[in-house]
Amino acid sequence: MSTRTILKGGVVVSTDGQARSDVLIEDDTIIALGTDLDGDGHVVDVTGCQILPGLVDSHTHLEMPTMGTVTADDFASGTIAAAVGGTTTVIDFAMQTDGSLLTGLETWKANARDKAHIDYGFHMAVTDASESAIKEMADMVDEGVTSFKVFMAFKGSFMADDQQLLRVLRRTGETGGLVQVHAENGDAIDLNISDALSRGQTAPGMHATTRPESTEQEATGRAIHLATWAKRPVFVVHVSAASAVREIQEARMNGLPVFGETCVHYLTLTEDELHRPGFDGAKYVCSPPLRHEHDQDVLWSALRQQDLQIVTTDHCPFNFCGQKELGRDDFSKIPNGLPTIEHRLPLLHEHGVRTGRMTMSELVNLTSTAPAKMFGLDRKGRIAPGYDADLVVFDPSATLEISAANHHMAVDYTPFESWTCHGAPTMVYSRGDLVYGDGEVRSTPGRGRFVRRSTGPFPAGDITRI
Repeated sequence: MSTRTILKGGVVVSTDGQARSDVLIEDDTIIALGTDLDGDGHVVDVTGCQILPGLVDSHTHLEMPTMGTVTADDFASGTIAAAVGGTTTVIDFAMQTDGSLLTGLETWKANARDKAHIDYGFHMAVTDASESAIKEMADMVDEGVTSFKVFMAFKGSFMADDQQLLRVLRRTGETGGLVQVHAENGDAIDLNISDALSRGQTAPGMHATTRPESTEQEATGRAIHLATWAKRPVFVVHVSAASAVREIQEARMNGLPVFGETCVHYLTLTEDELHRPGFDGAKYVCSPPLRHEHDQDVLWSALRQQDLQIVTTDHCPFNFCGQKELGRDDFSKIPNGLPTIEHRLPLLHEHGVRTGRMTMSELVNLTSTAPAKMFGLDRKGRIAPGYDADLVVFDPSATLEISAANHHMAVDYTPFESWTCHGAPTMVYSRGDLVYGDGEVRSTPGRGRFVRRSTGPFPAGDITRI
């Protein structure tokens, strides 16, 4: 017997605007929209609230081994926190393992299978573009993993050279799919770090000093040139610097298929946090580093102009005690990353919508519709018949105070401690199931499904123009 639910009295928000509409769900699918929908089913009164398509977080790192430790959130705690914050699908980064992309994918699938509360997919990080790994990229696409990440930083661990990046780009011309780049000049950063440590400069603030804006700008421009030579699109992850934005804008003005994201922390936090007294700045170490207010202004503008298409979290959580402290005497050993998966929606509403920097429709596009389209989630990102019933009931009058004392992430701090947001999710549905409501998590570990993704807008062949 099918299960029917009607959300009544709400305002549906899409990329095109807002309209009063009921939403009819049958089992896991949206069946109809309309005013005053009737019929059998459980009726939920959402008067006074907005109904958003479930958010897609296309940049997370759950259970990721790095820098001598493992990120604090596994696929259980991380996806619970995501759901509470209105995210109903995550695309995590699986890492090439023992030289193999297939081994990496199976490892990450096993990590998620019995834990995830919401749906999940994977990007594949290629850290050694060997002949065998390049061949396996076709297997990844067949498995529904259609995007590949290459690190231009982290020399000695994840970093690939230009030839390897070019090989990966060319291979997507044969298989389809999209290449993502972490754009920082790893050689320059490595030298800067060595110089700083030789001078006895070990404090957390040196993380930003050794990774100046120019290292991001140069790598962004270089990645664009390599992608142009390969006649393939490229997607720049976690853009933080104004000069890197300008590289992307210039390429797009020339009609090149260059895309990018920024993250909620780059829009709301600055480098000043790294210079907090004592070791407290370690809580804010991430790569690229936090920048300045000027950079934030440029990022907000680039989102409005659609030169950056997505806002993600780059959720990469480490406990302050026992993990961030690994770098107490050497800033280069502080694990890089911030815990952000739970609060993207309320923070963007508070600092974007309420300040006039974006509309609710733009928020929906940047956090749901655009990432679903970009990464081939063909049943996600819209409230329309035939789409998955991934829905967020958002109350713009609710008040949320962010605190490590009440968040759902398995980490002992938040970079937004005591920040107040006006507007928060009150109910979250994943494929028709209420996974969060009335302040309580309603789902169970393992209910989330692996989602096979299409190549979306990026099939095989030469792609030289947007």
